[in-house]
Amino acid sequence: MKAATFAAGFRERLLSFEGLFLLIFLATIALRFYTLDLKLFHHDEAIHAWFSYRLLTEGTYAYDPMYHGPFLYYTTAGIFSLLGDSDLVGRLLPALLGTLLVPLLYPIYRLGYLDKKQTLVAALFLAVSPNMVYFSRFLRNDIFIAFFTMVLLVALLYYFERHKVQYAIIAGAAIGFGMSTKENMPIIVLIFGVYLLYLIWTGKVQLPQRWIRDLVVGGLIAVGIMAIFYSSFGAHPEVLMDGWLRAIEHWTSMHQAQRLGGPPYFYILLFILYEVPILILAVVGVLQFIDIPGIVSRWKERRMEQRESPGEEGEEEAIQVIETPAVEQKPGLRDRLREILSGGGEPRVIDRQKEFARFAIFWMVLSLAVYAYIGEKVPWLILHQLLPMIFVAVYLMTTKKAVIATVAGIFLIAMTLHVAFTPADINEPIVQVQNSEDLREVFAKIDAADRVAVATETYWPLPWYYRGDHAAKLSYYSQKVSDSTIYGSNFDLVITHDADTYPVLEGYTMETYRLNYWFSYEENKDRLLEYYFLRDGKVGSRNLEVFSKVHPGMTA
Repeated sequence: MKAATFAAGFRERLLSFEGLFLLIFLATIALRFYTLDLKLFHHDEAIHAWFSYRLLTEGTYAYDPMYHGPFLYYTTAGIFSLLGDSDLVGRLLPALLGTLLVPLLYPIYRLGYLDKKQTLVAALFLAVSPNMVYFSRFLRNDIFIAFFTMVLLVALLYYFERHKVQYAIIAGAAIGFGMSTKENMPIIVLIFGVYLLYLIWTGKVQLPQRWIRDLVVGGLIAVGIMAIFYSSFGAHPEVLMDGWLRAIEHWTSMHQAQRLGGPPYFYILLFILYEVPILILAVVGVLQFIDIPGIVSRWKERRMEQRESPGEEGEEEAIQVIETPAVEQKPGLRDRLREILSGGGEPRVIDRQKEFARFAIFWMVLSLAVYAYIGEKVPWLILHQLLPMIFVAVYLMTTKKAVIATVAGIFLIAMTLHVAFTPADINEPIVQVQNSEDLREVFAKIDAADRVAVATETYWPLPWYYRGDHAAKLSYYSQKVSDSTIYGSNFDLVITHDADTYPVLEGYTMETYRLNYWFSYEENKDRLLEYYFLRDGKVGSRNLEVFSKVHPGMTA
């Protein structure tokens, strides 16, 4: 009897809101950390890890907008110093921050901006979204930005709820760390700031009495964090003078050059490929917010009233004189500003869930528009559009809608398992310049050799994988070198790019390996529907030609 009571109590706790939220959180941890080093580093990951390793071992770092902000490098170097330098350790921080997105939903729920069903479905989407999982297992800046965005959101909600300076400090820290991470954080701050001004002006939130002090404190925290990181902890104070200008110039030129270009609907295609349940539910959420059925029904009611009302030939109606009550005069612009800035007046009573949905729609639409306009189209930027879209998708989460969302989660899980846990090269747009698993065979050849010539400028990720004591066996050349250099140096292995290689090297055998690869939109744009179901599109790639020396006793 006691066992049955215990089992019933356990099931009840497990199926409670807290129990289900904990299960989703555990699934989030598993999807982020399981076999975290399953795949080789992406091209950019190898560069980020290499810069972090140099910062740790040589103490050298200076901000370059090409490689984004310093926060990633200092924190990655820090974790390397604690746990050692490896692919797995390099991905621990992104995995951790991607995991923490889920528990950050809980304080939003506690304030009443999400109900239990909304919170659970939003947590599920964050946990199993292919893009959220893939880029949480990826040493790039964007999952850092998503985390700081959520921290900023929670801090602002609590600040205007509790009016305490500690929340202004947390908001300032989130902005400072985000600004020190990547140059798109100002977009998020601007979107949040514009909507905040709307809330203040309409009286939906009220500035506290000491808001100026809190703003100054939060601003000083943000600026102080940025100054510390961008100056390389005081080693490069000159960056504080021109770093922001260099960043603007660099990314403006990248936007105009469209080095990695694509159509304005590029990210919509990615949503359809990987996040279609969230996209559809977000569209439904917008329609629910606008209340299309209500608009239609009210229109029909007005039409019926017009038909039933008497025409010109109907009975004459008595003319009634109705005294209208005196309208309270609204304060002028100057008086309204004075009231707002002084923290006076009473905030309006609002429907928190509806207002939060209004903000999420505003955030989502502006994010979609901004990244559709920006010329540089790369898959990881979808995170900054996906995050608000998840909040829109869970608006008015009825039981029926929650069941549909949960079933649709099966699609998300299947796509996540495919893109994040396939131990081979995958033909997917979510991948861009991913280093091929073919390189493992090249690494085996390098490991077996004593002297290796890398006769090409296309050599990443070799500096990362052959660093420290292992770097001595590799000699890097920016281009193909003469035969005499190869034979004179007695290289066991010669690595070249297949676009600039040797027809033949006497005494060597040649094999071709894929270096890195990417989904080619241009070569597949006329068969996108077919590709959607078959996943057999054409892939662009760079290849290496590896010449292995034939030793006595070997057959060439």
